[in-house]
Amino acid sequence: QVQLVESGGGLVQAGGSLSLSCVASGLSFTSWSMGCFRQAPGKAREFVVSISRNGGSTYSGDSVKGRFTISRDTAKNTVYLHMNNLNPEDTAVYYCAAGFITITRSSGEPNYWGQGTQVTVSS
Repeated sequence: QVQLVESGGGLVQAGGSLSLSCVASGLSFTSWSMGCFRQAPGKAREFVVSISRNGGSTYSGDSVKGRFTISRDTAKNTVYLHMNNLNPEDTAVYYCAAGFITITRSSGEPNYWGQGTQVTVSS
């Protein structure tokens, strides 16, 4: 059974930083692209960032480019999302995802999803 478990969400002030973790189990971690999407109330789900199977390539959505980075630790089956210079528009539920095809903004639906973690940025 595949599980993606996110942690690290919370409340942060505008301009601050926050890091999320996603631990994957039940899959061969190095065979899967990993990514992060978010959904704010009343808005469509949005691609945030992703990383290729071997960690050699990363992709970012336009709204987070230059502020958010993603990395992966194969020894821990964990993906990390580092978010800097947060603003209230970043407030959303953040979801970890795993895709057999490299996850990008236009790659289609990932295969597996985490339960999501709330990130709230106050002004």
